[in-house]
Amino acid sequence: MNTLIIAEKPSVALRLALALGDGTQKKIADVHRVSYYRIDTKDGTIFIAAAVGHLFTVRQNGTSRDYPILDVSWAPSHEVSKFAGYTKNYLDVLRALAPKCDLFINACDYDTEGTVIGTNIIKFLNNGSLEVNAKRMKFSTTTKPDLLDAYASLMPLDMNNFCAGEARHILDWIWGINLSRALMHAVSSAGFKVPLSIGRVQGPTLALLARKEREIAIFVPKPFWRIIAMISGTQFVNVRGDVFEKYTAQAALDATNAKSDAGVIESADGAERNVPPYPPFDLTSLQLEASRVFRIDPSRTLAVAQSLYERSYISYPRTTSQKLPYTLGLPRIIEQLSKNDKYAALAKALMTARRFKPNEGRKIDDAHPAIFPTGVTPKGLTAEEDKIYDLIARRFLACFAEWATVQNTKIVAAFGEERYSASGAKVLKQGWLDFYTYSTMKQNELPQLKKGDSASFTDLSMPEMQTQPPRRYMKASLIAELERLNLGTKATRAAIVDTLFKRGYIDGSSITVTSFGMSVYQALKDNATMIIDESTTRQLEEDMEKIVKGEKAEQEVIDEGKRMLVDAITQFDKNKDKIAQSMTVGMKKSENVLGSCSTDGGDLIIKHSRAGKQFVACANYPKCTQTYSLPQYAKIVATGKVCEHCHTPIIKVIRRGKGVFEMDLDPGCVTKKNWGTRSNAAKANAKEEVKVEKPVAAPEKPVQAEEAPKPAEAQKPKPKKAKRKSIKAAKPKTKKSRKASGKSSEVVRC
Repeated sequence: MNTLIIAEKPSVALRLALALGDGTQKKIADVHRVSYYRIDTKDGTIFIAAAVGHLFTVRQNGTSRDYPILDVSWAPSHEVSKFAGYTKNYLDVLRALAPKCDLFINACDYDTEGTVIGTNIIKFLNNGSLEVNAKRMKFSTTTKPDLLDAYASLMPLDMNNFCAGEARHILDWIWGINLSRALMHAVSSAGFKVPLSIGRVQGPTLALLARKEREIAIFVPKPFWRIIAMISGTQFVNVRGDVFEKYTAQAALDATNAKSDAGVIESADGAERNVPPYPPFDLTSLQLEASRVFRIDPSRTLAVAQSLYERSYISYPRTTSQKLPYTLGLPRIIEQLSKNDKYAALAKALMTARRFKPNEGRKIDDAHPAIFPTGVTPKGLTAEEDKIYDLIARRFLACFAEWATVQNTKIVAAFGEERYSASGAKVLKQGWLDFYTYSTMKQNELPQLKKGDSASFTDLSMPEMQTQPPRRYMKASLIAELERLNLGTKATRAAIVDTLFKRGYIDGSSITVTSFGMSVYQALKDNATMIIDESTTRQLEEDMEKIVKGEKAEQEVIDEGKRMLVDAITQFDKNKDKIAQSMTVGMKKSENVLGSCSTDGGDLIIKHSRAGKQFVACANYPKCTQTYSLPQYAKIVATGKVCEHCHTPIIKVIRRGKGVFEMDLDPGCVTKKNWGTRSNAAKANAKEEVKVEKPVAAPEKPVQAEEAPKPAEAQKPKPKKAKRKSIKAAKPKTKKSRKASGKSSEVVRC
């Protein structure tokens, strides 16, 4: 019996070939220079071929550019978008192998996306039918033992997961395409031709951020006072806390001064507590920690973790679990980590104490355990990969370590009727803190004072402070909030936030909603609330979970999602003119206002001279004559940020074919000191060179068992270089316009 195993990526196909072939596998490159593997056994031939993500996508039936579009179907990705043209070669390889095979195995990642990718391929290869001999491989690491075990324990196709994934793709597509078209139709009548998008999850996410923006905008700071006494070199704060009446704070200060010679330590209490280690990482907590410790973008963290997984260094990263079952072979993993010099001492300490039971968190994922290192010693890691791997390895080892012991102390000093307190913490036993060096636990030792001691202060103050507005979301904390609200999935949340950035709805590392984004939000809030209502999205998310559990049928959920969409569009169309008017005002403002004038506080706006050159001027002209020059032939976008040196607005400059950079408006600012040379900022804005591996076009040959996969697998076959013609032979040619091959498509994200 011949078998076709379908991997999600070329790197995993190689891992499967090395594990199952054990040195007998052959790597074969077809005419399209896309490789696959062949293993000949006594029971038949095993073919292992790779996809490159989704080889199929959803598209509308028909060519209408109007909305609503509800009639959709699956089609090969290369037929839908010219940008997916490279996927055709991978599909052709699978198509050529299929007639030779009797058994089809989906070995794509064991999650919703992997299930949809592999099952769609099997369905396509069998003329749209799944009534074939097909199985599912489930593994959480790409190590040889786990892959062999998964192959020996084949499962039926996970059809409930496939149906849920299919429903999600269809609903995300029809919501995205229809709502985005509706928005663009609304503003096009006003003469705006800008890329707009909104979707089933994108809308509620924008609303979440816009509400936060409103809270910050209407926030009015209030003054308050704290009475602080310095006792034995330590800051003690009056137990009244934040006092919002100055006369009350002043009275407390005066009463304390009056009793300065009668101070006494009223209490000095200490208590020991045992502090458990942090649980192992799930994807969201890993993204949060990488952002906190290394300032690595959550999307980048996921990409790096995926690379580490494909090279067998860590387990599958797209998990919501904080559990480490003993069946993973935890003692064996710790023993293997002891062979890595970086973790040898920590791992050996656990082995000596036979500490093999981890401290786990509450979160569960039925498909995968928490993220853990496999024990395979990494080689050739980039700086980012090394950081992410170190986080995961140390967090894993810390789970097994002893609890830390911390002594918490609180001292209260009395000066007449006024009392002042200070709290401290001292680590008595390091325990797991020696393992996880990225812990946020801080020590704050208090002076050696005991009850009854006299107390005197060296300084007594009453500083005025102000209440602070709500904190803005960072990208990682926003992803965590989306998870809490059950909006999106662990694999899509980072991409959804990225889309909001790309559309210009939000900006900054401490996320602000642009005036453009606020105009979109306000127009929908006032006239089409269903589009930004998170309860709508949450209901569909819960329905898709019910498909996975077998509690709801796929078509039932799709029909309900379509009905909700039609209701949303009906509401939208009813108020289409109001939406267009509201968005037009906001878009005009976002195009022109760059910030506030430092001279008189007026709006700094983009203007054009009689010669057509753009510049910045204060809107209060002629009362205020402040102006700034601008780069010409460039789109200027406000960032909402202000330079810390010259205090002028920072703008984003976008020039076709020349990249994007940021600058402040003041030409004499110190930030422009070295602009005469190629600065680091310019280098940073240069496009990164993307290296793509060249697939080997060679006859059948064995692959060595010890061959290690490269850090990144090629996803697009590299075209052959055209032969250079001699200068003498070259003749001038007339330039001709060429039509791009393939069909164009609208790219819509949820």
